[in-house]
Amino acid sequence: MTEATSKGPGRPSDYSEELADIICERLADGESLRSICRDEGMPHASTVCRWLASDDRTAFREQYARARELQADALFDEALEIADTPVEGVTYKETEKGTYVTRGDMIEHRRLRVDTRKWMVGKLAPKKYGEKLALGSDPDNPLPLVPVINVTVGGGS
Repeated sequence: MTEATSKGPGRPSDYSEELADIICERLADGESLRSICRDEGMPHASTVCRWLASDDRTAFREQYARARELQADALFDEALEIADTPVEGVTYKETEKGTYVTRGDMIEHRRLRVDTRKWMVGKLAPKKYGEKLALGSDPDNPLPLVPVINVTVGGGS
């Protein structure tokens, strides 16, 4: 192979339990798969998806699913921390009279970060963190039965 055709070590594409453990541990800590796979020495996200789709990777699929459940818990905790921690920032506002600079808590930015995490945890763990909708009968809180009366309107001859 010549120097012009050599691409160097590149990203790993072969499955290894060591890589799987690192990926799942970082997911469980709240990182996204995309950010994990951006790091040097990590496989591309499409490679991880290929591993998940492989018939002989059942243990990895189970490990990955558990890591995603734990990721929801980590994001939930992170949302609480963001909501409870003021972040001072600078806001610039331009008017006809000039630019005004104000300092203060970046409430809207924090709200966006919290709302994003709330949405994510609702998708990652809908039974635990999703919106509860009463679509069926709950044994502890059954839906009331409403009688239906069949009424014919108009006279028929």
